[in-house]
This record gives sequence, structure tokens and C-alpha cells, in this order.
Amino acid sequence: MAAITSDVHVEVRRPRRSVVIGVLIVVWVAAYFVLSGIDTLPLGGQETTGFHRWLTENRDFVGQGNVFFDAIRTAVGHLVVLLQDLVSQPSFGRPVPVVGWLGVVAISAYLAWAFGNWKVALLTAAGLAFVGLQGLWQESMDTLALTIAAVLLSLLIAIPLGIWAGLSNRAFKVATLVLDLMQTLPTFVYLAPLTLFFAIGPAAATIATLIYAAPPAVRLTAHAIRSVPPESVEASRSLGSTRGQTLTKVLLPMSRSTVVVGINQTIMAALSMVTVAALIDAPGLGQTVLKALQTLDVGVAFNAGLAIVVIAIVLDRVTTAAGDRPWRTASVRRKVLLGAGAIGVLVAVWFSRTYVWAAEFPSEVGIGSRIAVIAADVTTWVQDVFGGFTYGVRDAVTKGVLNPLEALLTGSPWWLVGAFVVALAAILGRWKAAVPAVVCIGLLVATGVWQDSMITLASTLLATVVVVAVGLALGVWAGRNRRVDLVIRPILDAGQTMPPFVYLVPFLALFGTSRFTAIAAAVVYAVPVTTKIVADGIKAVPLATVEAANSVGSSSWQVISKVQLPVARRAITLAVNQGLIYVLAMVVVGGLVGAGALGYDVAAGFAQSELYGKGLAAGLAIVLLGVLLDRITQAAAPRPHGKGDKQ
Repeated sequence: MAAITSDVHVEVRRPRRSVVIGVLIVVWVAAYFVLSGIDTLPLGGQETTGFHRWLTENRDFVGQGNVFFDAIRTAVGHLVVLLQDLVSQPSFGRPVPVVGWLGVVAISAYLAWAFGNWKVALLTAAGLAFVGLQGLWQESMDTLALTIAAVLLSLLIAIPLGIWAGLSNRAFKVATLVLDLMQTLPTFVYLAPLTLFFAIGPAAATIATLIYAAPPAVRLTAHAIRSVPPESVEASRSLGSTRGQTLTKVLLPMSRSTVVVGINQTIMAALSMVTVAALIDAPGLGQTVLKALQTLDVGVAFNAGLAIVVIAIVLDRVTTAAGDRPWRTASVRRKVLLGAGAIGVLVAVWFSRTYVWAAEFPSEVGIGSRIAVIAADVTTWVQDVFGGFTYGVRDAVTKGVLNPLEALLTGSPWWLVGAFVVALAAILGRWKAAVPAVVCIGLLVATGVWQDSMITLASTLLATVVVVAVGLALGVWAGRNRRVDLVIRPILDAGQTMPPFVYLVPFLALFGTSRFTAIAAAVVYAVPVTTKIVADGIKAVPLATVEAANSVGSSSWQVISKVQLPVARRAITLAVNQGLIYVLAMVVVGGLVGAGALGYDVAAGFAQSELYGKGLAAGLAIVLLGVLLDRITQAAAPRPHGKGDKQ
């Protein structure tokens, strides 16, 4: 009898990544109880390593005496001083600036009207008048001068680079890699290295700001150029246009609205950085907020923070209106009105140069002190009435969640934490993610601030969990309900225009100086971007897919959990990635209000010359944490299946 053989194919299923990661965490926790306290690399707040001392001793060797850096510092410094002389500081032998407050308000409102509309012009005039009434006119003008200087220099570099990246595929790929890295770095990171080359002062602050603010303009200009329909370009070339004519007559005009969005984002980023750059002696409102935070004066901090918000809203509205304005020649009536308005502006400028009342903002009508007193009184009332609750929440979360997580990260041997991170990266992204993880862990150890890095990481992870939970809930709600999206979208947009300093003030009033204060501020700071990305991902799910699920009787929860969330997984992964980066940025800034760790190290490095090297090393550690978190979260994105990927 012939043997009958049968081939039985047995499919071997790999365990899910979530199961493997869960087992990995259990192993780590078990090892922690055995190895706790071994090889933890502790370093006190005032302690330094040989590497830190070497950086401190050689800080002047890099920048000082270098003709190239000195020339840049001098040129940028002259531009900043020129703008300050024009609008904020006494100059040319006069006790007042070249253009007084009335002239500045008139010029600003006129430009807002010319590039936008009368509503934006009215908002601009009212906003500038309000910061004057707050008693912060000179500080506001210093902030505005630094912002304008940084934006002008940034656009001078960013727009040509964006055009080049839009026209060249090779340049676009290189620019994308560099911009991705730059946009993962918190604001603090740019300060320490630049002081090494340009010393502490307004010039270094402006250079840091222009570098930080350039990526949005480069990226959006390149995107705008590459989004122009090929038919339009081909039609231009078929008529004999040169590449330059095609660029100026077709590509740039058709890209105008997107390029203006890039300029808007650059201005917002510049304002954010200028306030943080108070740490390296940038003048303006940032100095007022910084000093108030250091002395725990919530009233003064609130008053200055409110002025920053007002300036941010004005700048945002003006640039947004300029982008929305139709690209066409002005009518005769509008030209006449603009001409008459220009005459009015000249009259206002003349008054501001001739009369003291139009040059110096009247101090007798100031409301800033009253705002500060009211804010301080409200803070005291909130602490008296709700202090038991808010401080109870702070203590419960700190003792119940933050302290155990921090103990796990700081009490485990550094090599155990490193092994877990590398294994996690390998599970999520294989060797492409594992190799960067190995490099980042090795360099983190080399910086000498391992323990502070782990403290910062603990706060970042806790805040990110909350951000993702809130962002998912709000994002799904907004993505499924157009009315909800219309209501919360402007709130989210407004939240993204405010600099990090502003977020610290109300939470300082609620929770005092603590690590939890930075975590709470980080959650509010990062939720808007996370929510918007999730909402856009949910809205991008094909309607036919949702209708198919509804047609078989799926409930709303089943549609969300089985259809929309899985299909929008890439968007959700991006939301987690961006949430992490935003949280890290705020947690680091929170070093100014009791969060300690890397943020405190950077700030202490600017304040105490003997700790400069440690501050510089802490800045490098922040970069490494940002890159590490960015690589791991990107590795978690779903990969397209191909041969050999079946699981």
C-alpha cells in the first residue's frame, strides 16, 4: 500500500510587540529590586565632572578672538541696537527713542491695514495701547525689536533655502533630515552652545532665535513650491520663460498663501524663543517674567505674561490676514485711502518726535500694577480656597506615580536602563532604531548628567501619558463632530501661539514650585498639537470605511476602536511623537519653577560661571533625550507589510 504523505503547514505566530514590551518591563522592575543603587551615576547640584570643568575652562577658547564669530556678533548686535534705538531705547542724544509710542502704534496699525484689513488694524492699535497701559511699553518694544531682527535675518536665510529645497529633490531630502532634527530640539538647547561662540547678550539671543525660528519658513516654502501644479510650470516654460521668470511669475505667486503661513510660524517661534532667551540676557518681557518667576511674584509674572500673549495675538492676526488677503491689485478707492492713511502716519510720527506725551507712554494711566495686584490677590484666594485640593492632587500624583517612576529610572543601574531602552527600540524599529538608541545612551552617560537626565525623563513620560490620553479623547471627539472641531480649533490654535514661559505662571499659582508644576504646564502646552493631529487623522479615515462599519450594526465605540483608531494609527503615532517633544520642551523650562534636573542645570550654567560646563553638558543631554524619544516613537509607526513581514 502506497504511503500517503501530507504536508501540514504550521504557521508560527510571533508574539505581539505589546506582550514582549510588557515582559521586558516586568524583567526590568524585577531586576531593579535586586540591583537598586548600583551604578546609578549620581551627581549633586553643585558637583561637576572633569568633562564639565574642561568645558568651563575652554569656553573662551572657541568663540573669543575668532574673526568670523566676532564679525557675526558685531553685525547682529548693530542691527538689534538700531531697532532698539528706533522704538524702545533713548538714542542720538535724546531721552526718548527715534519713534515714540504714538508713531509706533500708527505705523503698526497702518501696516496691519495695508496687509490685512481694518479689523486687524484696530486690533493692532488696541493691543499695543494695552501693553502700554500695562506699564510695559519699553519692555514690549525691546521684545518686538529682537523679534523683528531675528525674523528678518531668519527669512533672509530661510526663504532662499526653502526655494532651493522646493526646486531640488536632493536639497529637499537633506533639508528634511536637518529640519526634522531641529524641530525636535527644545528652546533651551539652542542657548548654551551659541553663548560658547557669541557670548551672553542680545546678539547671541538673536542668533539663537533666528536659528530656532527658521525651520517653519524653510519647510513650508519648500512645500509650497513643490505643491504648485506641474501644468502651470510647463505652461510657463512652453511660452519661453526662463527658470528665474517661472520662479518669480508662477511658483512664488501661486505659493504666496503657504509661504505667508511659514512666515507666521517663524514669527511665533521667534517670539517664543526671544522670551526664553532672557536666560542669556535678552532684554524685554522675558526678563520681567524670568525675574518674577525667580522671586515667585505671580502678579508681576502674570502682567508680563499677558503682554506677551497680546503681542503674540497681534503678530499672529496680522500675518494670518496678510496670507488670507486676495492676490490682486488694490482698487483706486483703497489706494486713495492708503495714501491718506500714510499722511496720518507721518503726522503721528512727527508728534512722537516733537512732544513728550506722544513719545513716552503716559505712566499716570497705567493699569499694570492693578493687574499685578489683582493677579496676586486671586492667586492668594485660589490657594486659600482650593489649595488643599490642588496641593493634594500634586502630592498624590508626586508620591503615587512620579516618585516611583523616578526611583525606577534613577535607582536602576545605568546599563540596565540602557539595555531596556535599546531592547525597546529594537522591538519597535529593529536595528535602525536600536543603533541610534545605543549611541544616545552612550553619549548621555558621557555627559555626566545621567541622573538629572533620568529625572527629566520621568517627568516627560508621565506628562506624555496624560497628554496622549487627553489628546486622543479630544481629537477623536473633534474628528467625528464638525461642530466640536469648529469650536475647539481656534482655542487650540491660540494655545500654540503662546510662549512656554506664559504657561508656567497660572500653574505656579495653583501648585507652587514643584516638579508637578512643570508637568501640569507641559500637559496644557502639548495637548493642542496632539489633539489637532489626532483630529486630522480621524477625519482622514475614508467615509466609506466608516459607513461599512455602521451598516453591519457597529456601535459608536466599535467604530472608533475597530475602524477609526486603527486606520488613523500613523497620525496617532505622529501625535504621540509631537506630544513627547512638546512635553520635553516644557519640562525643561519648568526647571525655573522647581522641576530641577536638566532645566535647572542649563539655567544655573548661565547664572554661575563655574557651572557653565555642566549647563552645556545638560543642553547636550536634552538634545540626546529629544533624539532618543523621537527615534523610538517614530519606530513605533506601522510599517508597510511585505515579504517576510507576516506575523
